[in-house]
Amino acid sequence: MGGLATTCLVGAGPVVAQASVTGQWSRVQNLPFAPVHDVYLPNGRVLLVGRNRTQTLWDSVTQSIIGVPSPGYDLFCAGHGYLPDGRVLLAGGHIADFVGLAKASVYDPRTNTWTPAPDMNAGRWYPTVTTLPNGDSLVVSGSMDTSQSTNTLPQVYQPATNSWRNLTSAQLSQPMYPMMFVAPNGRVVDVGPSTTTRSLDTSGTGSWSFVANRNHGWRDYGTAVMYAEGKILVAGGGDPPQASAEVIDLNAATPSWRTVPSMSIARRHLNSTLLPDGTVLVTGGTSGPGHNNASTPVFPAELWNPATERWTTLASGSVPRLYHSAALLLPDGRVVVTGGDNVPEVEIFSPPYLFKGARPALSGVPSQVGYGQRVTVQSAQAAGIGKVTLIRLSAVTHAFNMDQRINVLPFAAGAGTLDITLPSSANQAPPGMYMVFLVDGNGVPSVGSVVQLGGTSGSVTPPSTGTTTGCSFPAWVQGRQYAAGAIVSYNGSNYVAKFANPGYNPTISTYYWAPYQCSTTSTPPPPAPAPAVSSLAPATATAGGAAFTLTVNGSNFVSGATVRWNGTARSTTFVGASQLRAAITAADIGAAGTAQVTVLNPGGAASGSALFTVASPPAAPAPTGCSFPAWVQGQQYAAGAIVTYNGSFYIAKFANPGYNPTISTYYWGTYACTSGTSTSPPPTGCTFPAWVQGRQYAAGAIVSYNGSNYIAKFANPGYNPTISTFYWAPHQC
Repeated sequence: MGGLATTCLVGAGPVVAQASVTGQWSRVQNLPFAPVHDVYLPNGRVLLVGRNRTQTLWDSVTQSIIGVPSPGYDLFCAGHGYLPDGRVLLAGGHIADFVGLAKASVYDPRTNTWTPAPDMNAGRWYPTVTTLPNGDSLVVSGSMDTSQSTNTLPQVYQPATNSWRNLTSAQLSQPMYPMMFVAPNGRVVDVGPSTTTRSLDTSGTGSWSFVANRNHGWRDYGTAVMYAEGKILVAGGGDPPQASAEVIDLNAATPSWRTVPSMSIARRHLNSTLLPDGTVLVTGGTSGPGHNNASTPVFPAELWNPATERWTTLASGSVPRLYHSAALLLPDGRVVVTGGDNVPEVEIFSPPYLFKGARPALSGVPSQVGYGQRVTVQSAQAAGIGKVTLIRLSAVTHAFNMDQRINVLPFAAGAGTLDITLPSSANQAPPGMYMVFLVDGNGVPSVGSVVQLGGTSGSVTPPSTGTTTGCSFPAWVQGRQYAAGAIVSYNGSNYVAKFANPGYNPTISTYYWAPYQCSTTSTPPPPAPAPAVSSLAPATATAGGAAFTLTVNGSNFVSGATVRWNGTARSTTFVGASQLRAAITAADIGAAGTAQVTVLNPGGAASGSALFTVASPPAAPAPTGCSFPAWVQGQQYAAGAIVTYNGSFYIAKFANPGYNPTISTYYWGTYACTSGTSTSPPPTGCTFPAWVQGRQYAAGAIVSYNGSNYIAKFANPGYNPTISTFYWAPHQC
C-alpha cells in the first residue's frame, strides 16, 4: 500500500484497512471566527466569511490565516460565484435578519482586494449567484425586508461593462437561496427548495418555463448537486428532515424527477461535495425537527454512487455541523468542513480512495484552456488511468454549493502522456476556474491541477497604442513565471507585470498586466513595489476602549499613503518609507473581533492585510458565594448544566459532550450568578420576565413565553422565541 496511506499511517495496517472502506476524519485547527461562506480560490486559499463583517483567508496547505480587507459592509448571507477570470462576485449582504443589502463587490484573490460593483435594484439576503455560459452572472431571489418578501427581479451582472441587466419579464417570487444550475441547453434550472422545477431563459428580458414537479415535498436546507452533465441529485432538507433523494436528467426530451434510494439518516443543513471519482459526499446536518435542532446532529458521512444510485455510510466526524456549515473539495482530494453556527473548528475528511494505493502523477496542465481544445499532459501512470474529470471550484453556503459541477473528459493514453479533450460548449462547463483530476483504475485520484477554462467576458480590451519604434522586449510566453516589473511584447503591444504571475495572458489577466508605454531614449524603471505591512503597534486593544494612534511598520510606503481599517481610510501621517501613523477611533474598536489593516499607496498599489485584535473586556468577577463545578473537557453535559471556566460561568444551552465553553458558543451561553449562596438553578418556582416583541435582548437573557422559558443565544431585537430558534433556545430552569 503506497501513497498517502503509507505516508501517513505506517505500521497502522488495520487502521488503513478501515479507512480504505469508511475514510478518515481529522481535527485541524480553530479559526478566528465561525465561517458561514467558503470559497475555494485558485491560489490554494479559502475565502471565509462570517458574521459582523468578518472575513479572512485560510491557506489549505500551510493552514495559516491571512487577513482580508473589508469591502465596507457585512457580507453575511450574500450569494457568490466565480467570474471567468478567477475573480469572485459577491452579491447582497446583511443589514439585519431578512433585511438584505443591494450592494455587490468583486474579490480578486490575486491582489486580495475588493472592487465595488454597481448596486442591484434592491436588497438581497440569501440570494443565489450562477455563472452563465457567456461569462455573465445571474443573481436571483434574496429577502429585502423584515416582512420576508423576496426580491423577484432576476438580474445579470455583466463584468465586461461592470453593469446590471434586468430580466423584467421573468419576475418571480422564489424561495431564498434557490438551487440553480446551468442546463445543457444553456437555460438556468431552479430545482429547489420548492417542489416546482422551472428553467429560466436569460436572453432579452428573460422568461420562465415549467420543467417538472419533484416527488418529495419542500426541501429547505436540503442539498443539490449536478453529478454529471445535465443530471442533478437533491437530498435531505425539509422540516422534519427527510432522508429521501431524487434525480432528474435534463438531457431527456421531457425531464422528470425519479426517486432513488434514501440516505441512511434524515438530514437538514447537510452539504454535498463532488469528488474526483464522480461520487457525491454528504456531510453534517441535523435529523431532528425544527429549524436547527442541535440535539440531533448527524456525524456519519455518506457517499452516493451515481452508477448504483445507492448510499454507503462512512466514518463519523466529531464536531456538529448544523446550520451555517460548509464543505468543499481541495485539490488533494480531501474535503474541508467548517462552521455549523458559531463553530470555529475545522475538520478535514479523507475519502476512502486516499487509502487504496499510490496516487497517479499529473503534470503539464496548461494554466488556461479553451473549449474543445485537446491538451497533452504527462503522467507516469498514464496506462492505468480510468477516468479524467474536470470539477469547478467551490463557492458554498447554507447547504448549497453555487459553483461546483463536474465533467468527465474524453482522453487517449500514450507512453507517459494523455491527450485530454476539454468540453466543447460553455453550456456544459461555464467559463471559469476548474480542477483537472486523473483517476486510476482503483478510483485513486491525482492531485488536481487548477485551470482557467474559456475566455473572460470581463477582460478589458488593451489600448491600440503599439510599440514605439526602437523598443524591443521579449515575446510573452504562456506558462512562464514572470516577476513583478517584467515587460513583454504581445500582439504588437507591450505590457508590464504588476505582480508576479505564472504566465497569464496579458490581454485577459488585466489584473496581472498593464499596458506599457515605451520610450526610445530610455527605458523607464518598473513600477514601484507595492507597500508591505510587517507589524502593528499596538496590535491589540480592548473593546470599548478610547481612540488611539496606530503605528504601522513595513516597507515601500510613499508620501500620501493611507492606512485602511477594514477597507476604510483613516487619517494617516507619513513618517517615512517604513512607518505610518493612523488615527483609530473609539467606534473602530467598539466590539470584540478582528480588523484588517492595509496600506494603500497613491496610484492604487495596496499591501496585504495585517490583523488587529479587538479583545473582549475582562469578565466581571463572580459574585461572592457562587460556586459551580469546573468544566471538564469530554464530559457529557445536560442542557441547563452550569460550569466554571477561567473564572466565568457558562450554562449549557443544549446537551453536549464537553465542548469548550469559550469556543463552542453555540452550545454554551454566559451565565450571571445573582445569588450569594445558590449552587444550581432553582428547580421550582422559576420566574422570568415575559418576552416582549421588539425589545432588545442581550445574549444570555432568559424570558418566559407561552409557559416555557427561553435563553437568548445571541443579542436580538425581540424575535419570537418559538420562531427564531436561531436566536433562542429552550431553557431548563
